[in-house]
Amino acid sequence: MVRLFIFLVVVLALGWGFSWLADRPGLISITWQDHLIETSLMVAATAVVALIGLAMILWWIVGVIWTSPYSVRRYFRARKRDRGYQALSTGLIAAGAGNALLARKMSLRTRGLISADQEPLIHLLEAQAALIEGKHDEARKKFEQMAEDPETRELGLRGLYMEARRLGANEAARQYAEKAVEHAPYLPWAAQATLESRSQAGRWDDAIRLLDQQRMANILEKPQAERWKAVLLTAKANDRLEGDPKGARDDAMAALKLAKDLVPAAVIAAKAWLREDNIRKAASTLEGVWKLGPHPEIARAYIRARSGDSTIDRLKRAEKLEAMRPNNLESLLAVAQAALDAQEFKKARAKAEAAARMEPREAVYLLLADIEEAETGDQGRVRHWMAQALRAPRDPAWVADGFVSEKWLPLSPVTGRIDAFEWKAPFDQLEGPVEEGSLAADTAIASLPPVSEAPSASKVSPAPKVAPVGEAKAEEAPKPILVPIKPAPQEAKPAPQEIKPPHRELAVAAKTPASANVTPKTGKTPENGEEPVPFFGRPPDDPGVKDPEAGQPATRLRLF
Repeated sequence: MVRLFIFLVVVLALGWGFSWLADRPGLISITWQDHLIETSLMVAATAVVALIGLAMILWWIVGVIWTSPYSVRRYFRARKRDRGYQALSTGLIAAGAGNALLARKMSLRTRGLISADQEPLIHLLEAQAALIEGKHDEARKKFEQMAEDPETRELGLRGLYMEARRLGANEAARQYAEKAVEHAPYLPWAAQATLESRSQAGRWDDAIRLLDQQRMANILEKPQAERWKAVLLTAKANDRLEGDPKGARDDAMAALKLAKDLVPAAVIAAKAWLREDNIRKAASTLEGVWKLGPHPEIARAYIRARSGDSTIDRLKRAEKLEAMRPNNLESLLAVAQAALDAQEFKKARAKAEAAARMEPREAVYLLLADIEEAETGDQGRVRHWMAQALRAPRDPAWVADGFVSEKWLPLSPVTGRIDAFEWKAPFDQLEGPVEEGSLAADTAIASLPPVSEAPSASKVSPAPKVAPVGEAKAEEAPKPILVPIKPAPQEAKPAPQEIKPPHRELAVAAKTPASANVTPKTGKTPENGEEPVPFFGRPPDDPGVKDPEAGQPATRLRLF
């Protein structure tokens, strides 16, 4: 563009000059060796311009002839370089596709056409070809050569880092990443590896400083950088909680400002506040996170904030949490557990059953079993709820990369990732279709049909069937040995209680001879004019398989 502008200016200047001379005619006289030369001014100017142009053309021709050998050499050198770059491009594509033979062939051809000092990518092609062929020692030597060259230092360090990771040399990999961060802190892989290594070593301050550098260099997005910083601050606060509660409190509160729903930060901050006897601040911190998302760790820390509180006071605090987030599973479980501790079984049972209707899972049925054992001591009903707990989906836990931890950790113990733990159900038992023969929550909690009376001597079935309450009918059991049972019931010593799924109890009962059955105590039935009081979804203790050919006992029976 500049040259075009200069050309136009020169043309305009020449045109303006000739027009100016044309408007002012004149003669020029030149005397040279007794010769007089006279001409007009316009002709003289035209001759001067022509001579200048001719001189320029002659200079160009002389320059072309003078530089022709160099031009010829440059032409052939450029052609050779183009062929070398074409071979280099083909070799890199072949290496990426995994074609080791073609990659090695193109590498040798590139070496013959281009100097490795001029093009560092030749080292990369040779290293990739060596990796594909399984020559890792040769590849590492190439990466070391690249690491010594300032132009390819980052590429060589990454290759050495990947090789160290492949061999399991984590310390060497960490050193390569640290060296790469020193020269280029903007490299994502080096910054991430260094951040994880510093976090694994417990160097939280160094990790936070490096994270801030990544944020300023726009390597990480702002939400992710803030979340990771909150996780690192929480880990730092957890380490300082015992020796420096005030510093731990400041770090945990700073983490909550960055991630308001970070449960571990809220728990650590509350513990730090409690160590300073500031219950109001601790409760306020826990309440803020509880409103965003109820969590059992928040509930435990909130309910047991004061060590000297009675069980009634803890129940009131649990009810306060429920008022903040009503119709929530964690709220119901917190109130049910607190009511159980306070011996208020009616409220505990109501809240636990509501939780079971909302989301049946392991913790709900275990809590119902605890309530049953504390209130009635009926081991049959306890076994029922325990069997439900065995079939129910597992409770949420801290899970990271398939690893289940009892407490939150800032890093994954499997991969070392930051903020890898999530509060969710473990992978081995996700929500899905209920297994055949298992009891659903609604079936388990629904009212049960009345207990049927014992079969009479005149009613003999060819093959007795055992159908537990709330389940589908079981398969026909083998016909037991018929032994008459005396009319008078006799109590036997209770067998040791064993928690088994109902289908296992049925199998044991079907194999038990009729003479080993124990007749339970008598009670009123609908036939006596009184309706039995149904319990809330709790099957009776296992009475065993009755003999259908036995005589009718003198009294009516009940199962509990």
